[in-house]
Amino acid sequence: MMKKIAVLAGDGIGPEIIAEALKVLDCLKAECGLPIEIEQALIGGAAYDAMGTPLPAQTLKLAQQSDAILLGAVGGPKWEPLDYAARPERALLGLRAELNLFANLRPAILYPHLVDASTLKPDIVSGLDIMIVRELTGGIYFGRPRGVRVNQSGEREGFNTLVYSESEIRRIAQSAFRIAQKREHKLCSVDKANVLECTELWRNVVTEVAKEYADVELKHLYVDNAAMQLVRCPKQFDVLLTDNLFGDILSDCAAMLTGSIGMLPSASLDKDNKGMYEPIHGSAPDIAGKGIANPLATILSLAMLFRYSFGDAESACYVERAVTSALDAGYRTADIHSEGTAKVGTSEMGSAIVDALRASIH
Repeated sequence: MMKKIAVLAGDGIGPEIIAEALKVLDCLKAECGLPIEIEQALIGGAAYDAMGTPLPAQTLKLAQQSDAILLGAVGGPKWEPLDYAARPERALLGLRAELNLFANLRPAILYPHLVDASTLKPDIVSGLDIMIVRELTGGIYFGRPRGVRVNQSGEREGFNTLVYSESEIRRIAQSAFRIAQKREHKLCSVDKANVLECTELWRNVVTEVAKEYADVELKHLYVDNAAMQLVRCPKQFDVLLTDNLFGDILSDCAAMLTGSIGMLPSASLDKDNKGMYEPIHGSAPDIAGKGIANPLATILSLAMLFRYSFGDAESACYVERAVTSALDAGYRTADIHSEGTAKVGTSEMGSAIVDALRASIH
């Protein structure tokens, strides 16, 4: 049965890294005969420049009609002066909300080849393998009321609303517990229940859900302690469950434990595992067009697409093994380069993955 992927390259380095992921996808289609078609569309700043909106109706329609979405990156200084509603990042929030992509999976895995690239000592991070499960369609990013107003004293004040319903908490908790059952059966829920009533409810509901998963060990941490523990002893964690804001921050913190944010993919899933897949790094406008961006997070996002949305673990493993093989062979982009390895550009790294993939399949 034919599967359709909506490809949204976006801004900055987005088109460059997406191009390398598509090379990998083309190789898989050719070598394995996978029935996959792609259709590309504009999003973010590129869409605003061409059509006056960061999320055109045709882009949203394509995403809705596709089986999965592969995204590059959006945003950049060029569009920062725009009104909030017109900024490129609103396209991501719009897609997440319209497609109900409530479960964000962000693995933080340290490849053995990159232990020295981490800023932490090797004995602290060697073997790191954490899955962060972040609620993605609720919380303070979506809560209302929100805005900037003039208060009674005549000065401006900004306000946002942190709100979660019990059902929103329950469904993301169930997703996290199911993931923990497939890993090391340990789940840590992160909140700020000592000062925020909303996250007090979060803790209570997660505790209730835990009764349905007796084989998973649950513990709770306040977010400030969790941030400290990620740096102090990250390997104590297996699955981290948290809300939208805390997950945004903690996943970037975890990314740097692995040596480079350019290595980490992500998946944002609905209840049926339809998803949007993207690297967790941004559009990196400072290096856009220079051919030096690391495409591995995007290529690994493609592997997640096969595993979660297409249920094709074999193709996912092919891609993941190809990444490992290229690293074994010493290929490194600038962000992960070290003495004794071969420094290559974006396209060269993509080609190295394709060569390794083709060799693995045969």
